[in-house]
Amino acid sequence: MSEKLLRPREVCRRLGISYPTLRRWIESGYVKAIRTIGGKYRVPESEVMRILELRAKETRAAVYARVSSHNQRESLEMQVRHLLEYCASKGYRVVEVLTDIASGLRTDRRGLIKLFELVTSKQVEVVVVTYRDKLTKYGYEYLEYFFNQYGARIEAVFGEEPRDARLELIEDLVEIITYFASRLYGMRSYKKKKLVEGFKKLIKEVEESGENNSN
Repeated sequence: MSEKLLRPREVCRRLGISYPTLRRWIESGYVKAIRTIGGKYRVPESEVMRILELRAKETRAAVYARVSSHNQRESLEMQVRHLLEYCASKGYRVVEVLTDIASGLRTDRRGLIKLFELVTSKQVEVVVVTYRDKLTKYGYEYLEYFFNQYGARIEAVFGEEPRDARLELIEDLVEIITYFASRLYGMRSYKKKKLVEGFKKLIKEVEESGENNSN
């Protein structure tokens, strides 16, 4: 009995992929297919079953990238590219790409909340980030422990971001002031901005004073 041959549309439906993707897979040899006399592709049903079985064994991954401001969009896109390349090299199946443009101190980040949903519903086995602080500025170990309880681990592609300790502390202080200033009800926006700018100016003066004293 000859094996059932499937049309590309049926193959795409079963695998949840687009026709261009299927064509690339066929041309690269990842999917075996035959061509009819009319030049149309037909895929053996066993090939579809093989790919579905491979998927069942694959590690499911969620990619998470974050930047602090909208003028860092290029950096955000670069993070995502690095993460997808990393997952491909590891053979991970990426089920979700999540991004946030927000402070690492904020706990109401939309992407982060979605990530928690994926982990707690056991839809992913690994969470992939470029650096640890992309997930959270503080309390990383708590987050790691929590994810582990649901069978998920965190992989930071580049580990901890190499930064000057003094500069990092200053940036964190400014971020904390900015965060809490945004939560001050009743204060006009220009006053909040003035508060943050005043703190930045104070930090700069302290730095300059320290440099002068050391000379």
